[in-house]
Amino acid sequence: MKIYGVIGWKNAGKTGLMERLVAEICARGFTVSTVKHAHHAFDLDRPGKDSHRHRQAGAREVLLASHERWALLHELADAPEPPMGEMLDKLAPVDLVLVEGYKRDAHAKIEVFREPAGHELIQPDDPTVRAVASDVALADLPVPVFDLNDTAAIADFILAETGLVAETPGDLPDACFLPQSAPGMASVAEAQAMLRGSLGPVTAVERIALAEAQGRLLADDAIASRANPPGTNSAMDGYGFAHASLAGGNVLLLDEGRSAAGAPHRSAVAPGHAVKVLTGALLPEGVDSVAMQEEVVIADGRITLPDGLSPGANTRAAGEDVAEGALALAAGCVLGPAELGLLAALGLAEVRVRKQLRVGVLSTGDELAAPGTTRDPARTYDANRPMLLSLAARWGHRAVDLGHVPDDRDALRRALNAARGAVDVVLTSGGASAGDEDHVSALLGQEGHLTQWRVALKPGKPLVLAQWQRMPIFGLPGNPVSAFVTALLFARPALSLLAGGRWPEPRGFTVPAAFAKRKRTGRRELLRARLDGEGRAVLFRSDSSGMISSLAWAEGLVEVSEDAQQIEPGDPVRFIPFGSFGL
Repeated sequence: MKIYGVIGWKNAGKTGLMERLVAEICARGFTVSTVKHAHHAFDLDRPGKDSHRHRQAGAREVLLASHERWALLHELADAPEPPMGEMLDKLAPVDLVLVEGYKRDAHAKIEVFREPAGHELIQPDDPTVRAVASDVALADLPVPVFDLNDTAAIADFILAETGLVAETPGDLPDACFLPQSAPGMASVAEAQAMLRGSLGPVTAVERIALAEAQGRLLADDAIASRANPPGTNSAMDGYGFAHASLAGGNVLLLDEGRSAAGAPHRSAVAPGHAVKVLTGALLPEGVDSVAMQEEVVIADGRITLPDGLSPGANTRAAGEDVAEGALALAAGCVLGPAELGLLAALGLAEVRVRKQLRVGVLSTGDELAAPGTTRDPARTYDANRPMLLSLAARWGHRAVDLGHVPDDRDALRRALNAARGAVDVVLTSGGASAGDEDHVSALLGQEGHLTQWRVALKPGKPLVLAQWQRMPIFGLPGNPVSAFVTALLFARPALSLLAGGRWPEPRGFTVPAAFAKRKRTGRRELLRARLDGEGRAVLFRSDSSGMISSLAWAEGLVEVSEDAQQIEPGDPVRFIPFGSFGL
């Protein structure tokens, strides 16, 4: 979490500025918490309230809880006041913590100054004060001075200081999804090409500590500021020497001392001499090759080297992994353990990443009920919403549950309006066709920007691509298997582009079929499958798109192209494991 302080003398206007900054920075899409320090006793409840009576009776801690908030009151008694760092550890993670008070702590601060308060400026004697917000003109200060009422400029300064500058490329255009180029059904490839050509990043950029960057998307190309390894070093324990010395024979004089990792040998090694070197140690001046310690003979201050050593033997050249100034990682890559290790090896303590894409998931339909709430056979438990929320989270996005709305356009309109600003993109399920109760496509067609596609795909033919006040919406089919498959093929790569990442291509491989299937020309089919003990693809017992159990049973999908085919047992088929879709 980033920390920034607001300080000033009493009645300078600190709390007013804090209030305005919280509203301003939250409106820019960042999460903010606050810490308020007081030099006097305070109470959160009036005398006579139950919690106050509990404390007065001697309770060490009193926890207040309601459906809106909770608070824990802890009595210090004779214990010393905890330091600010201990207080910060009690907060849930947010983008920024604004601290009011704590003048003596070392974090960066902005001073609030009002002339009527009658106090001298703190800044001249405090190097942690990085700017002043004042209601009067101030001259000859070595830090920026802001108008106390210019909240936006002060927020800009604090966000820049903390590396939380929002760098959003801008909203998508009103109609980012292109219409179908021809009537009829689009192929899977055509629909994917349209998405790939239409979408771009909608997420802001922030600078965070490398240790916090697991799973995030790299915002900029990472360029090596120094080589890795930074200097030529030994690849193993042994003895270093100049290869040219071997022209006079394999017996060299052995110098005292050694070169170890982090403790290099400071003296140059003369021709005809050798010195002990350990794995990872920088090669001393005069050394360009290393002999393994198991292959040498040492006696009477001399070392006999083995025959056949080549120049540079058993060494690692400076920059042989990554050269200084080289591209280490390209923007848009996901930072996993290997990527974080590479950036750390190059000396990067912080990294600019994309803020997580906020993916809202909304279920629609009168027939849906929350799991476990009814046994009415006319109602269907809402399986799509937890499934799609889990998919969004597995793909590295911030999954936001938007709940369930019935088949009612006013309710759907209210839900979409509420989502705007809370999320970056919405996945809906149900209501994506053109029937009387398909309110998603109907509302988006009348009041949004709608491209309704019929994709030549089984399962998953109906697919709504739309915008609501420039917020992208993916209307997925209501049947669980269809929703799952269309999410893998279309939502996953599109969400990656919106998040600032790359278009991910699933990787399959060829296996023998353990089934027979006759297929007509027209639609691409994705069959739920798993591999048997002989590595053959076995299909689920039914191809119904309503059988969600097939997704738990399957290990991946067999992809059958649009062409007419007659598949017999033993024929090669393409199998795409679920792991290739980021699961």
